[in-house]
Amino acid sequence: MKYLPIDRELFIKNRKNFTAQMKPNSLAVFNSNDVYPISADSTIPFEQHRDIFYLSGVDQEESILVLFPDCPKEKHREILFLRETNEHIAIWEGEKLTQEKAFETSGIKTVYWLQDMEKIMFELMTQCDTVYINTNEHYRAKVETETREDRYTRWLKDKYPAHSVAKSNPILQRLRSVKDQVELDLMQKACTITEKGFRRVLNFVKPGVMEYEIEAEYMHEFLRNRSKGFAYTPIVASGNNSNVLHYIENNQECKPGDLILMDVGAEYANYSSDMTRTIPVSGKFTKRQREVYDAVLRVKNEATKMLVPGTDWTEYHVEVGKLMTSELLVLKLLDKTAVKNENPDWPAYKKYFMHGTSHHIGLDTHDYGILTEPMQANMVFTVEPGIYIPEEGFGIRLEDDVVIQSKGAPFNLMQNIPIEAQEIEEIMNRS
Repeated sequence: MKYLPIDRELFIKNRKNFTAQMKPNSLAVFNSNDVYPISADSTIPFEQHRDIFYLSGVDQEESILVLFPDCPKEKHREILFLRETNEHIAIWEGEKLTQEKAFETSGIKTVYWLQDMEKIMFELMTQCDTVYINTNEHYRAKVETETREDRYTRWLKDKYPAHSVAKSNPILQRLRSVKDQVELDLMQKACTITEKGFRRVLNFVKPGVMEYEIEAEYMHEFLRNRSKGFAYTPIVASGNNSNVLHYIENNQECKPGDLILMDVGAEYANYSSDMTRTIPVSGKFTKRQREVYDAVLRVKNEATKMLVPGTDWTEYHVEVGKLMTSELLVLKLLDKTAVKNENPDWPAYKKYFMHGTSHHIGLDTHDYGILTEPMQANMVFTVEPGIYIPEEGFGIRLEDDVVIQSKGAPFNLMQNIPIEAQEIEEIMNRS
Protein backbone atom coordinates (compact mmCIF):
# COMPACT_ATOMS: atom_id res chain seq x y z
CA MET A 1 0.00 0.00 0.00
CA LYS A 2 1.18 3.51 -0.69
CA TYR A 3 -0.36 5.00 2.44
CA LEU A 4 1.34 5.06 5.83
CA PRO A 5 0.24 2.52 8.50
CA ILE A 6 -2.98 3.32 10.35
CA ASP A 7 -3.13 2.92 14.12
CA ARG A 8 -4.87 -0.43 14.70
CA GLU A 9 -6.74 1.07 17.65
CA LEU A 10 -9.15 2.53 15.09
CA PHE A 11 -10.14 -0.94 13.87
CA ILE A 12 -10.25 -2.37 17.40
CA LYS A 13 -12.66 0.43 18.35
CA ASN A 14 -14.76 -0.10 15.21
CA ARG A 15 -15.16 -3.81 15.98
CA LYS A 16 -16.10 -3.06 19.58
CA ASN A 17 -18.78 -0.61 18.42
CA PHE A 18 -20.14 -3.12 15.92
CA THR A 19 -20.27 -6.14 18.23
CA ALA A 20 -21.96 -4.07 20.94
CA GLN A 21 -25.02 -3.91 18.65
CA MET A 22 -25.13 -7.59 17.69
CA LYS A 23 -27.81 -9.92 19.05
CA PRO A 24 -26.85 -12.37 21.81
CA ASN A 25 -25.03 -15.49 20.64
CA SER A 26 -24.62 -14.24 17.09
CA LEU A 27 -21.83 -14.29 14.53
CA ALA A 28 -21.01 -11.83 11.73
CA VAL A 29 -18.97 -12.48 8.57
CA PHE A 30 -17.30 -10.01 6.21
CA ASN A 31 -15.50 -10.77 2.95
CA SER A 32 -12.95 -9.04 0.78
CA ASN A 33 -13.93 -8.06 -2.73
CA ASP A 34 -13.10 -10.21 -5.72
CA VAL A 35 -10.25 -9.53 -8.07
CA TYR A 36 -12.31 -8.91 -11.20
CA PRO A 37 -11.09 -10.25 -14.57
CA ILE A 38 -10.98 -8.18 -17.76
CA SER A 39 -10.00 -10.88 -20.25
CA ALA A 40 -7.08 -13.25 -20.83
CA ASP A 41 -5.01 -12.94 -17.63
CA SER A 42 -5.77 -9.25 -17.05
CA THR A 43 -7.63 -7.99 -13.97
CA ILE A 44 -9.03 -4.73 -12.68
CA PRO A 45 -6.81 -3.30 -9.91
CA PHE A 46 -8.01 -4.67 -6.58
CA GLU A 47 -10.22 -2.48 -4.38
CA GLN A 48 -10.93 -3.70 -0.87
CA HIS A 49 -14.49 -4.02 0.38
CA ARG A 50 -14.88 -1.01 2.62
CA ASP A 51 -16.69 -2.89 5.41
CA ILE A 52 -13.95 -5.44 6.08
CA PHE A 53 -11.40 -2.63 5.87
CA TYR A 54 -13.40 -0.53 8.34
CA LEU A 55 -13.49 -3.38 10.83
CA SER A 56 -9.98 -4.79 10.40
CA GLY A 57 -7.68 -2.58 8.33
CA VAL A 58 -6.97 -5.60 6.11
CA ASP A 59 -6.44 -4.35 2.56
CA GLN A 60 -5.92 -7.67 0.79
CA GLU A 61 -7.93 -9.96 -1.45
CA GLU A 62 -9.25 -13.37 -0.31
CA SER A 63 -9.69 -12.32 3.31
CA ILE A 64 -12.57 -13.08 5.69
CA LEU A 65 -13.37 -11.50 9.04
CA VAL A 66 -15.53 -13.34 11.59
CA LEU A 67 -16.87 -11.66 14.74
CA PHE A 68 -18.46 -13.85 17.43
CA PRO A 69 -18.40 -11.87 20.69
CA ASP A 70 -20.21 -14.56 22.75
CA CYS A 71 -18.11 -17.49 21.53
CA PRO A 72 -17.23 -19.93 24.34
CA LYS A 73 -13.64 -19.96 23.11
CA GLU A 74 -12.18 -16.53 23.71
CA LYS A 75 -9.68 -16.91 20.86
CA HIS A 76 -12.57 -17.38 18.41
CA ARG A 77 -14.35 -14.14 19.24
CA GLU A 78 -12.41 -12.39 16.47
CA ILE A 79 -10.93 -14.35 13.57
CA LEU A 80 -9.22 -13.46 10.32
CA PHE A 81 -8.99 -16.00 7.51
CA LEU A 82 -6.26 -15.09 5.05
CA ARG A 83 -4.81 -16.55 1.90
CA GLU A 84 -1.71 -18.43 2.95
CA THR A 85 1.43 -16.69 1.80
CA ASN A 86 4.62 -18.41 0.75
CA GLU A 87 7.92 -17.74 -0.99
CA HIS A 88 6.47 -18.35 -4.47
CA ILE A 89 3.64 -15.85 -3.93
CA ALA A 90 6.07 -13.33 -2.48
CA ILE A 91 8.28 -13.54 -5.58
CA TRP A 92 5.45 -13.25 -8.12
CA GLU A 93 2.93 -11.00 -6.39
CA GLY A 94 4.80 -9.38 -3.53
CA GLU A 95 4.49 -9.80 0.20
CA LYS A 96 1.09 -10.76 1.58
CA LEU A 97 -0.04 -10.53 5.18
CA THR A 98 1.56 -13.01 7.50
CA GLN A 99 -0.23 -13.91 10.71
CA GLU A 100 2.08 -11.54 12.59
CA LYS A 101 1.55 -8.67 10.14
CA ALA A 102 -2.20 -9.23 10.23
CA PHE A 103 -2.15 -8.76 14.00
CA GLU A 104 -0.07 -5.59 13.66
CA THR A 105 -2.58 -4.22 11.17
CA SER A 106 -5.85 -5.26 12.81
CA GLY A 107 -5.22 -6.12 16.45
CA ILE A 108 -6.78 -9.55 15.80
CA LYS A 109 -4.74 -12.33 17.42
CA THR A 110 -6.43 -15.37 15.86
CA VAL A 111 -5.48 -15.72 12.20
CA TYR A 112 -6.09 -18.88 10.18
CA TRP A 113 -5.36 -19.68 6.56
CA LEU A 114 -8.33 -19.91 4.20
CA GLN A 115 -8.02 -23.66 3.73
CA ASP A 116 -9.11 -24.07 7.36
CA MET A 117 -12.19 -21.86 7.00
CA GLU A 118 -14.89 -24.49 6.47
CA LYS A 119 -13.67 -26.64 9.38
CA ILE A 120 -13.49 -23.69 11.79
CA MET A 121 -16.82 -22.27 10.61
CA PHE A 122 -18.52 -25.63 11.28
CA GLU A 123 -17.40 -25.42 14.88
CA LEU A 124 -18.50 -21.79 15.20
CA MET A 125 -21.89 -22.34 13.60
CA THR A 126 -22.72 -25.11 16.06
CA GLN A 127 -22.19 -22.58 18.84
CA CYS A 128 -24.22 -19.61 17.54
CA ASP A 129 -27.91 -19.02 16.87
CA THR A 130 -27.84 -16.06 14.49
CA VAL A 131 -25.53 -15.18 11.62
CA TYR A 132 -25.14 -11.62 10.35
CA ILE A 133 -24.77 -11.40 6.58
CA ASN A 134 -23.41 -8.33 4.85
CA THR A 135 -25.64 -6.90 2.11
CA ASN A 136 -25.29 -3.68 0.12
CA GLU A 137 -28.28 -1.49 1.04
CA HIS A 138 -26.89 1.90 0.07
CA TYR A 139 -29.62 4.10 -1.36
CA ARG A 140 -27.66 4.56 -4.62
CA ALA A 141 -26.61 0.92 -5.00
CA LYS A 142 -27.29 -0.83 -8.29
CA VAL A 143 -25.34 -4.07 -8.27
CA GLU A 144 -25.56 -6.42 -11.26
CA THR A 145 -22.43 -8.49 -10.53
CA GLU A 146 -22.40 -11.31 -8.00
CA THR A 147 -19.78 -10.46 -5.42
CA ARG A 148 -17.55 -12.65 -3.29
CA GLU A 149 -19.72 -11.60 -0.34
CA ASP A 150 -22.84 -12.78 -2.21
CA ARG A 151 -21.32 -16.18 -2.96
CA TYR A 152 -20.20 -16.66 0.63
CA THR A 153 -23.62 -15.67 1.96
CA ARG A 154 -25.32 -18.19 -0.35
CA TRP A 155 -22.91 -20.93 0.74
CA LEU A 156 -23.42 -20.14 4.43
CA LYS A 157 -27.24 -20.07 4.22
CA ASP A 158 -27.35 -23.27 2.17
CA LYS A 159 -25.04 -25.15 4.52
CA TYR A 160 -26.65 -23.86 7.76
CA PRO A 161 -30.33 -23.27 6.92
CA ALA A 162 -31.56 -23.59 10.53
CA HIS A 163 -29.79 -20.44 11.72
CA SER A 164 -31.54 -17.12 12.08
CA VAL A 165 -30.26 -14.46 9.71
CA ALA A 166 -29.67 -10.80 10.56
CA LYS A 167 -28.20 -7.92 8.56
CA SER A 168 -24.94 -6.12 9.26
CA ASN A 169 -25.71 -3.19 7.01
CA PRO A 170 -28.08 -1.21 9.28
CA ILE A 171 -25.45 -1.28 12.02
CA LEU A 172 -22.68 -0.25 9.62
CA GLN A 173 -24.81 2.50 8.08
CA ARG A 174 -24.95 4.23 11.45
CA LEU A 175 -21.40 3.49 12.59
CA ARG A 176 -19.63 4.41 9.37
CA SER A 177 -21.59 7.63 8.89
CA VAL A 178 -20.14 9.11 12.11
CA LYS A 179 -16.38 9.47 11.78
CA ASP A 180 -13.68 8.85 14.34
CA GLN A 181 -10.99 11.53 14.62
CA VAL A 182 -8.49 9.15 13.00
CA GLU A 183 -10.83 8.87 10.02
CA LEU A 184 -11.21 12.65 9.84
CA ASP A 185 -7.43 12.98 9.79
CA LEU A 186 -7.22 10.51 6.89
CA MET A 187 -9.91 12.42 5.01
CA GLN A 188 -8.06 15.65 5.67
CA LYS A 189 -4.97 14.03 4.13
CA ALA A 190 -7.00 13.10 1.04
CA CYS A 191 -8.31 16.68 0.78
CA THR A 192 -4.81 18.12 1.18
CA ILE A 193 -3.57 15.94 -1.66
CA THR A 194 -6.49 17.17 -3.77
CA GLU A 195 -5.48 20.74 -2.95
CA LYS A 196 -1.96 20.08 -4.25
CA GLY A 197 -3.41 18.71 -7.47
CA PHE A 198 -5.70 21.72 -7.93
CA ARG A 199 -2.92 24.24 -7.36
CA ARG A 200 -0.79 22.37 -9.89
CA VAL A 201 -3.62 22.56 -12.43
CA LEU A 202 -4.18 26.29 -11.87
CA ASN A 203 -0.59 26.84 -12.99
CA PHE A 204 -0.99 24.49 -15.96
CA VAL A 205 -4.27 25.42 -17.62
CA LYS A 206 -4.23 27.67 -20.69
CA PRO A 207 -6.07 27.76 -24.02
CA GLY A 208 -5.26 24.73 -26.13
CA VAL A 209 -4.64 22.17 -23.40
CA MET A 210 -6.66 18.99 -23.57
CA GLU A 211 -9.00 17.85 -20.82
CA TYR A 212 -7.04 14.60 -20.46
CA GLU A 213 -3.83 16.56 -19.93
CA ILE A 214 -5.47 18.24 -16.93
CA GLU A 215 -6.53 14.81 -15.67
CA ALA A 216 -2.91 13.68 -16.00
CA GLU A 217 -1.66 16.64 -13.95
CA TYR A 218 -3.98 15.66 -11.11
CA MET A 219 -2.90 12.02 -11.27
CA HIS A 220 0.77 12.99 -11.20
CA GLU A 221 0.31 15.03 -8.04
CA PHE A 222 -1.92 12.44 -6.37
CA LEU A 223 0.50 9.56 -6.91
CA ARG A 224 3.52 11.48 -5.70
CA ASN A 225 1.68 12.14 -2.41
CA ARG A 226 0.92 8.50 -1.50
CA SER A 227 -2.54 8.36 -3.06
CA LYS A 228 -3.25 5.49 -5.44
CA GLY A 229 -5.19 7.94 -7.59
CA PHE A 230 -8.70 9.32 -8.00
CA ALA A 231 -11.36 8.45 -5.45
CA TYR A 232 -13.83 8.20 -8.35
CA THR A 233 -13.81 8.65 -12.12
CA PRO A 234 -12.71 12.27 -12.68
CA ILE A 235 -14.78 14.84 -14.53
CA VAL A 236 -12.78 17.44 -16.50
CA ALA A 237 -15.44 19.21 -18.53
CA SER A 238 -14.71 22.29 -20.61
CA GLY A 239 -17.23 24.47 -22.44
CA ASN A 240 -20.64 22.88 -22.90
CA ASN A 241 -19.30 19.59 -21.55
CA SER A 242 -19.74 21.19 -18.12
CA ASN A 243 -23.50 20.87 -18.55
CA VAL A 244 -23.23 17.06 -18.65
CA LEU A 245 -23.37 16.04 -14.99
CA HIS A 246 -21.37 12.83 -15.37
CA TYR A 247 -19.13 13.75 -18.29
CA ILE A 248 -16.04 11.52 -18.06
CA GLU A 249 -14.64 11.36 -21.61
CA ASN A 250 -12.18 14.18 -20.84
CA ASN A 251 -11.02 14.26 -24.46
CA GLN A 252 -11.77 17.78 -25.72
CA GLU A 253 -9.60 20.86 -26.21
CA CYS A 254 -10.02 23.71 -23.71
CA LYS A 255 -10.80 26.82 -25.72
CA PRO A 256 -10.30 30.53 -24.97
CA GLY A 257 -13.17 32.09 -23.04
CA ASP A 258 -14.59 28.76 -21.90
CA LEU A 259 -14.89 27.45 -18.37
CA ILE A 260 -13.63 24.09 -17.11
CA LEU A 261 -15.69 22.25 -14.50
CA MET A 262 -13.44 19.79 -12.64
CA ASP A 263 -15.05 17.29 -10.27
CA VAL A 264 -12.07 15.36 -8.92
CA GLY A 265 -10.77 14.03 -5.64
CA ALA A 266 -7.83 12.04 -4.34
CA GLU A 267 -8.23 8.94 -2.22
CA TYR A 268 -5.92 8.23 0.69
CA ALA A 269 -5.88 4.95 2.61
CA ASN A 270 -9.24 4.11 0.95
CA TYR A 271 -10.82 7.35 2.24
CA SER A 272 -12.29 9.71 -0.33
CA SER A 273 -12.20 13.40 -1.02
CA ASP A 274 -14.64 15.01 -3.44
CA MET A 275 -13.94 18.48 -4.82
CA THR A 276 -15.47 20.51 -7.63
CA ARG A 277 -14.00 23.74 -8.95
CA THR A 278 -14.86 25.68 -12.09
CA ILE A 279 -12.11 27.82 -13.59
CA PRO A 280 -11.68 30.01 -16.71
CA VAL A 281 -9.50 28.58 -19.49
CA SER A 282 -8.08 32.03 -20.23
CA GLY A 283 -7.47 32.89 -16.58
CA LYS A 284 -10.32 35.39 -16.23
CA PHE A 285 -14.09 35.02 -15.90
CA THR A 286 -16.36 37.01 -18.18
CA LYS A 287 -18.89 39.31 -16.47
CA ARG A 288 -21.71 36.82 -16.96
CA GLN A 289 -19.61 33.84 -15.87
CA ARG A 290 -18.62 35.73 -12.73
CA GLU A 291 -22.25 36.58 -11.92
CA VAL A 292 -23.25 32.94 -12.09
CA TYR A 293 -20.11 31.79 -10.29
CA ASP A 294 -20.72 34.11 -7.35
CA ALA A 295 -24.37 33.01 -7.17
CA VAL A 296 -23.32 29.35 -6.88
CA LEU A 297 -20.74 30.25 -4.24
CA ARG A 298 -23.32 32.13 -2.17
CA VAL A 299 -25.66 29.14 -2.24
CA LYS A 300 -22.81 26.84 -1.23
CA ASN A 301 -21.79 29.06 1.68
CA GLU A 302 -25.36 29.41 2.97
CA ALA A 303 -26.08 25.70 2.53
CA THR A 304 -22.95 24.83 4.50
CA LYS A 305 -24.24 26.79 7.50
CA MET A 306 -27.26 24.47 7.67
CA LEU A 307 -25.14 21.36 8.24
CA VAL A 308 -25.50 21.16 12.02
CA PRO A 309 -26.65 18.40 14.39
CA GLY A 310 -30.38 17.75 14.12
CA THR A 311 -30.80 18.97 10.53
CA ASP A 312 -33.32 16.91 8.55
CA TRP A 313 -32.08 15.75 5.13
CA THR A 314 -35.29 16.50 3.25
CA GLU A 315 -35.87 19.90 4.84
CA TYR A 316 -32.25 20.84 4.16
CA HIS A 317 -32.71 20.32 0.44
CA VAL A 318 -35.97 22.28 0.45
CA GLU A 319 -34.19 25.24 2.04
CA VAL A 320 -31.30 25.02 -0.42
CA GLY A 321 -33.86 25.04 -3.22
CA LYS A 322 -35.23 28.32 -1.91
CA LEU A 323 -31.73 29.83 -1.90
CA MET A 324 -31.14 28.68 -5.45
CA THR A 325 -34.52 30.00 -6.62
CA SER A 326 -33.65 33.46 -5.30
CA GLU A 327 -30.33 33.46 -7.13
CA LEU A 328 -31.87 32.27 -10.40
CA LEU A 329 -34.43 35.08 -10.22
CA VAL A 330 -31.64 37.65 -9.87
CA LEU A 331 -29.77 36.05 -12.78
CA LYS A 332 -32.99 36.29 -14.83
CA LEU A 333 -32.90 32.58 -15.55
CA LEU A 334 -36.28 32.26 -13.80
CA ASP A 335 -39.17 34.68 -13.52
CA LYS A 336 -41.73 34.99 -10.75
CA THR A 337 -44.46 33.41 -12.89
CA ALA A 338 -42.43 30.24 -13.39
CA VAL A 339 -41.83 30.01 -9.65
CA LYS A 340 -45.47 30.70 -8.79
CA ASN A 341 -46.70 27.99 -11.15
CA GLU A 342 -43.99 25.44 -10.37
CA ASN A 343 -44.65 21.74 -9.79
CA PRO A 344 -43.86 21.08 -6.10
CA ASP A 345 -42.40 17.69 -7.05
CA TRP A 346 -40.03 19.31 -9.56
CA PRO A 347 -39.56 22.98 -8.59
CA ALA A 348 -38.67 25.57 -11.21
CA TYR A 349 -35.05 25.83 -10.04
CA LYS A 350 -34.49 22.19 -11.05
CA LYS A 351 -34.25 23.32 -14.67
CA TYR A 352 -30.82 24.75 -13.85
CA PHE A 353 -29.89 22.79 -10.69
CA MET A 354 -31.16 19.25 -11.07
CA HIS A 355 -29.09 17.24 -8.60
CA GLY A 356 -28.83 17.06 -4.81
CA THR A 357 -26.72 19.45 -2.76
CA SER A 358 -24.97 17.00 -0.44
CA HIS A 359 -24.10 13.38 0.21
CA HIS A 360 -22.22 11.53 2.93
CA ILE A 361 -18.55 10.94 2.19
CA GLY A 362 -15.94 8.73 3.83
CA LEU A 363 -14.61 5.31 2.85
CA ASP A 364 -16.97 5.55 -0.11
CA THR A 365 -17.38 8.73 -2.10
CA HIS A 366 -21.13 8.29 -1.66
CA ASP A 367 -20.74 6.95 1.84
CA TYR A 368 -23.07 5.19 4.24
CA GLY A 369 -25.72 7.20 6.02
CA ILE A 370 -29.43 6.85 6.83
CA LEU A 371 -31.20 9.82 5.25
CA THR A 372 -34.33 9.51 7.38
CA GLU A 373 -32.38 10.22 10.57
CA PRO A 374 -31.15 13.66 11.74
CA MET A 375 -27.61 14.74 10.98
CA GLN A 376 -25.04 14.19 13.74
CA ALA A 377 -21.70 15.63 14.79
CA ASN A 378 -18.72 14.10 12.97
CA MET A 379 -20.71 13.19 9.90
CA VAL A 380 -18.97 14.43 6.76
CA PHE A 381 -20.95 15.82 3.83
CA THR A 382 -20.18 17.32 0.47
CA VAL A 383 -21.81 20.66 -0.36
CA GLU A 384 -22.10 21.01 -4.14
CA PRO A 385 -24.66 23.34 -5.68
CA GLY A 386 -24.45 24.12 -9.39
CA ILE A 387 -26.07 26.15 -12.13
CA TYR A 388 -26.07 24.66 -15.64
CA ILE A 389 -26.96 26.83 -18.64
CA PRO A 390 -26.57 24.91 -21.93
CA GLU A 391 -27.93 27.84 -23.93
CA GLU A 392 -25.04 29.97 -22.66
CA GLY A 393 -22.42 27.26 -23.13
CA PHE A 394 -21.30 26.72 -19.55
CA GLY A 395 -22.17 25.14 -16.24
CA ILE A 396 -20.71 25.94 -12.82
CA ARG A 397 -20.51 23.66 -9.80
CA LEU A 398 -18.55 24.23 -6.59
CA GLU A 399 -17.99 21.56 -3.96
CA ASP A 400 -16.28 21.17 -0.61
CA ASP A 401 -16.23 18.42 2.05
CA VAL A 402 -17.33 19.54 5.52
CA VAL A 403 -17.51 17.97 8.98
CA ILE A 404 -20.54 18.63 11.18
CA GLN A 405 -19.42 19.94 14.57
CA SER A 406 -21.15 19.38 17.92
CA LYS A 407 -21.21 23.16 18.32
CA GLY A 408 -20.70 25.98 15.86
CA ALA A 409 -20.17 26.06 12.11
CA PRO A 410 -19.13 22.97 10.14
CA PHE A 411 -15.40 22.46 9.61
CA ASN A 412 -14.38 22.65 5.96
CA LEU A 413 -11.77 20.01 5.12
CA MET A 414 -11.10 21.99 1.91
CA GLN A 415 -10.80 25.42 3.48
CA ASN A 416 -7.32 25.87 2.00
CA ILE A 417 -8.36 25.05 -1.56
CA PRO A 418 -8.90 28.28 -3.54
CA ILE A 419 -12.55 28.92 -4.36
CA GLU A 420 -13.08 32.71 -4.54
CA ALA A 421 -13.09 33.80 -8.18
CA GLN A 422 -10.57 36.57 -7.60
CA GLU A 423 -8.05 34.25 -5.92
CA ILE A 424 -8.37 31.73 -8.75
CA GLU A 425 -7.73 34.45 -11.33
CA GLU A 426 -4.73 35.77 -9.39
CA ILE A 427 -3.11 32.34 -9.17
CA MET A 428 -3.73 31.60 -12.84
CA ASN A 429 -2.21 34.90 -13.94
CA ARG A 430 0.98 34.83 -11.89
CA SER A 431 3.97 34.99 -14.17
